Amino acid sequence: MTAFPTLPAMQIPAAIETVVRDSDFTHRILRPQEPNGRTIVLMHGSGGDETTLIPLAAKIDPHATLIGIRGRVVQEGVKRWYKRITPTSFDQTDIRAEAAAFASFFRDLSKREAIDLAQTTFLGYSNGANLINALSVLEPDMVERAVLLRSMPVLDAIPNANLAKAKVLTITGENDTLYAPFGPKLEAMFRACGADVVARTISAGHEVGDEDARIASEWLAGLKLASAK
Repeated sequence: MTAFPTLPAMQIPAAIETVVRDSDFTHRILRPQEPNGRTIVLMHGSGGDETTLIPLAAKIDPHATLIGIRGRVVQEGVKRWYKRITPTSFDQTDIRAEAAAFASFFRDLSKREAIDLAQTTFLGYSNGANLINALSVLEPDMVERAVLLRSMPVLDAIPNANLAKAKVLTITGENDTLYAPFGPKLEAMFRACGADVVARTISAGHEVGDEDARIASEWLAGLKLASAK
């Protein structure tokens, strides 16, 4: 019998992950005919863009100036705010780098457009809300008001931030099997930093809708009344 040499096992290359990154943050500013002096910054979820949350924000505050912003990262063809590893674990270096880039961009935008941060609310959904909660503790002078829809904490190590001036509304979908389990941890993170937190859970999944708009609108109206006293 002729002995044939053993051939090495075929090496199948691992799939190459495709991640591209824009140089800046694409954004759109919508000014109402009768502005009330308030601004809402819109930060979309995975696969969205700068226009995705405009209809929801218009229901929340019809007279606010809306600034829709697009995340710079496109991972496997999906627009995102930072790279993810699994649906609930994320590239820590990329989160911090993108939060710093966003902060620099938004400070410049605020100066150019005369945006009053004290009258600005950051509205985020899922991936966008997650960047906002990271931004809150990484850049604590920036986010004074935030509405976080279907969010979870994404930083493995939380900085010792002072959020005593921050007011945060979180809205969790009780049927959101992916993110709902992290709701209490998100609330605890903000409270540990001194933020004023209102945490609501509604009968919904990961999607958002009119109930989110109603709760957010009432919360913002309450803040306006409180500041007027």
